[in-house]
Amino acid sequence: MDDEPRPSGHLEQSAKLINATVLRRSRETADVALLEIVASEPEKLPPFTAGAHVDLHLPNGLVRQYSICNDPAEDDLYRFGVLMAGRSRGGSRAVHALKAGDMIRIGRPRNHFELVETAKNTLLIGGGIGVTPLMAMSYRLHSIGVPFEFIYCARSRLNAAFHKRLSTAQFAGSVHWCFDKPDGSTGFDLQRLSVPDADTHLYVCGPRGFIDYVVGFANAAGWPQSNIHTEAFEPSVASKDDKEFTVVAQRSGKTLKVRSDQTIAQALLEAGIAVTVSCEQGICGTCLVPILDGEPDHRDRYQSELEHATNSFVALCCSRSKSDALVLDI
Repeated sequence: MDDEPRPSGHLEQSAKLINATVLRRSRETADVALLEIVASEPEKLPPFTAGAHVDLHLPNGLVRQYSICNDPAEDDLYRFGVLMAGRSRGGSRAVHALKAGDMIRIGRPRNHFELVETAKNTLLIGGGIGVTPLMAMSYRLHSIGVPFEFIYCARSRLNAAFHKRLSTAQFAGSVHWCFDKPDGSTGFDLQRLSVPDADTHLYVCGPRGFIDYVVGFANAAGWPQSNIHTEAFEPSVASKDDKEFTVVAQRSGKTLKVRSDQTIAQALLEAGIAVTVSCEQGICGTCLVPILDGEPDHRDRYQSELEHATNSFVALCCSRSKSDALVLDI
């Protein structure tokens, strides 16, 4: 696999990891932990751009991705907000168990949610823990003098991580808090998006349902697609409409069925074909393999829309097939 072509921007999995130390792990809300990481001597933390995330190689062997939420101008630490996920497979639990002084290995920052710094105006809309990359964007936009609004949606003030930090930031006047009403309805008025603005770029981050709700309204209002940017804070999930399909593992000489309730990676492993997976969420790109024939149903968030359109690679951990069969170079 190491000698095969990769999608543009793919980082080689053998790239050197960074030795880091947990500087602080505290509680932001009842279910959100604040985690601050610094480089272990003699390492240095690579610079990052607003919207970037980092792979954390956790003590329990899992690798999980979290967005950096501090000011990109800070070059001595990475700060994260990590939600204790109700359906956690051990990633968020491992982060919440970390303590100051613990050693951890991390990957280099990667950014699939880049900020367009040349935009005349920027609108940031975050739901729950999805505000973390938007926080880094806020620091950056403020520093370069680009007008912006940051709309933070949460169930209540008690559920709003980083409330104090954002309320006392230099850009606090640009932050608008939207808490759920007593009847359970959202306090966010979508009419803010009713008039499309070609000079404004919209960034939406949070749970998939939240993103679909906001972007659906923006699309209906006629916002330019090139001005809408999203990042979901949950893995791709199986659909009740998923169907069984065939995978031909060309180099392994095996043909197998991928059931509706399993991933391609699971089916390959079940058939005795070794594959490497990491995040299991379609974010890191570790499990991308070349497609020789067939039409994939891309569900990863690692590849760009252009890379999806070429159908050159498929993410084994989450994607499926639109055609009856996929022929893979594995």
